[in-house]
Amino acid sequence: MSSPRFDGKLVLVTGAAQGMGSTIARHFAGLGAKVAVNDIRLDSRLESLASEIGGVVAPADVSDPAQVAKLVADLQSSAGDVDVLVSNHAYMTMDSFLTYDEAQWWKIIDTNLGGTFSLIQNVLPGMRRSGAGRIVVTSSIWGVSGWPEATAYAASKAGLISLVKTLGRELGPENIVINAVAPGIIDTPQLDVDAASAGITVAEMHEHYAKDIPLGRIGVPQEIAATIAMLADFRLRSLIGQTIQINGGELRSRV
Repeated sequence: MSSPRFDGKLVLVTGAAQGMGSTIARHFAGLGAKVAVNDIRLDSRLESLASEIGGVVAPADVSDPAQVAKLVADLQSSAGDVDVLVSNHAYMTMDSFLTYDEAQWWKIIDTNLGGTFSLIQNVLPGMRRSGAGRIVVTSSIWGVSGWPEATAYAASKAGLISLVKTLGRELGPENIVINAVAPGIIDTPQLDVDAASAGITVAEMHEHYAKDIPLGRIGVPQEIAATIAMLADFRLRSLIGQTIQINGGELRSRV
């Protein structure tokens, strides 16, 4: 099968200001899509990205259902119905379970799981009008394996996997196909934070993470973007409700 094309399609990518999100947005634009780029606020990174790829900015805090509804309504007015949703946003803090701040716990759940819920609810009517749609959700290796001191984040990402399984059954008959990706360690700005926390260089952080990966290296955002584009291909109709693990072999389990 040849590479997918998205000419004439409107693709909404959340969490697009940096890291995987910006790479995903660029990848879809390179495949012909009109891309709406979302992040929590309108800043120079989001504006620059939209200008670079000929897309549109769509800032909103996706943990707020009212903001999500306005985001999608504004897109419908200016660019049309969303054909492809890439729910890629994420929020994370870490702490031991017994001392985890309750407000932070719910902020993570409301952003990662609740935000995806609101986004799907709001784009579905347009996809139904079109008679088709594609939704790809970014989960995480931690949603499969869990991780110490990341209970809220891991729980939210595990919830996304279950949401995708369930909606795969519910929406598949309408040619609205939903799947997920569960990336492992990826070369994004988060590694700068990890390295600083560990008191080592970014290069040393790469080596540290690579020790547990059979491939011998961490992933790169382009690998995630290419997989998401494959899952969003409108010619692909039988892969539904699945979670594709992209982790270099670090974790090998069925989800």
